Amino acid sequence: MHFTMVGERILLTLWVGGLWAIGYIAAPTLFANLNDRQLAGALAGQMFHTISYIGLVCGGLLLASVLKRAGLQWRAWVLIIMLVLVATGEFVLQPMMESLKLQGLIEGGEAKKQFGMLHGIASIIYLMESLLGLALVATGLSAAGVEKKIQAN
Repeated sequence: MHFTMVGERILLTLWVGGLWAIGYIAAPTLFANLNDRQLAGALAGQMFHTISYIGLVCGGLLLASVLKRAGLQWRAWVLIIMLVLVATGEFVLQPMMESLKLQGLIEGGEAKKQFGMLHGIASIIYLMESLLGLALVATGLSAAGVEKKIQAN
């Protein structure tokens, strides 16, 4: 196996594995086991922030590698979409949610309603990113195996 492909697999595993571990194991566990929802939210938020930056770095490196090796094919488009989703969550939605938290999230208040809406959008974006990442893990970042089979025939 080529060194570049090994590196790509490691980067993809780090990013997508982190998405799934944090989003679907760690964060729910925090909320299920901590009595302080604000603390659980703060800890989960920090983990989401960290995995966003991991995603931006890993995704950028993966995209550059895939573009260099295979050009603008469907895997590159999936990576581009994933990077746009990460950037939207981290640099658009999260600052808006932080601003609302600073205003105070009073039950029944407008800020609380807006926060809930933004949180729902962020959750959908995270799910989309997780599923796209899973598709890349399932199919691989390279069509090399498919190409070898075609060449063998």
